[in-house]
Amino acid sequence: MKEHLLRQMAALPMAARRSAAREYLQVYLLRLLHEAGALGSWAFVGGTALRLLYGLPRFSEDLDFTFAGAPADPRSVFVRVGSELERAAYDVRVRVRDEKAVASAMFRFGGIPRELGWTRDPRLGVSVRVEVDLRPPSGAGVETTLVQRFFPVAVRHHDPPSLFAGKLQALVSRPWAKGRDWFDLVWFLTEKRGTEPNAELLRNALVQTGHRDAAAMPWREAVRARLRGLDWSAVEADLAPFLERPGDLAHLSPGLVDKLLS
Repeated sequence: MKEHLLRQMAALPMAARRSAAREYLQVYLLRLLHEAGALGSWAFVGGTALRLLYGLPRFSEDLDFTFAGAPADPRSVFVRVGSELERAAYDVRVRVRDEKAVASAMFRFGGIPRELGWTRDPRLGVSVRVEVDLRPPSGAGVETTLVQRFFPVAVRHHDPPSLFAGKLQALVSRPWAKGRDWFDLVWFLTEKRGTEPNAELLRNALVQTGHRDAAAMPWREAVRARLRGLDWSAVEADLAPFLERPGDLAHLSPGLVDKLLS
């Protein structure tokens, strides 16, 4: 299977290979998680879900999930996926963390940057974190979609209103300014105009994370309150490395976001 990655990336310009290789590995991990039985009880969420399912024009780093059914044991799933990656000829290291509320694994693929030509250093790798929320807030809508990117994968995921609610919860409650959250908000307000967030899920998520005041507000008001205190330069610095079209950055500003919220 690793040979398939190398062939796919060889057809791309060198400048595109870094982001494309990570995205390939994300999709391959989704495929292996499906084969391990995890996607029957985990629902795909977050920025990578928006990109792979709906074409969000930015790259992402991690695969995020929530439990949505009878739980599959994350540690055993991660171990099985690591073994499958080794059988597919990847030099992979898996670091698993178990916590009460979150289970995660960091998959580090060694040697990929050198084999794809953007470095000569054999020590460098490509990493993808898989994280599962073990105690998600209630109220999400869940559906299944076929992702066709490099190869087909049937993915169980939150529906668009629930994905929007999850994005708003992160945007309002995250203690630092994550530019990708704001880019995703603009995408929802333009490309998915008319989509309203899942109000029940958003309220439950904000209450669960200790943001009762925000949960009591209309969501646009809660977002505006966060927007007023933003360091926009931090937003731009976080977002810039992930844009599919780097020029998009010049067209985003706090004033335009506020106008969209109107």
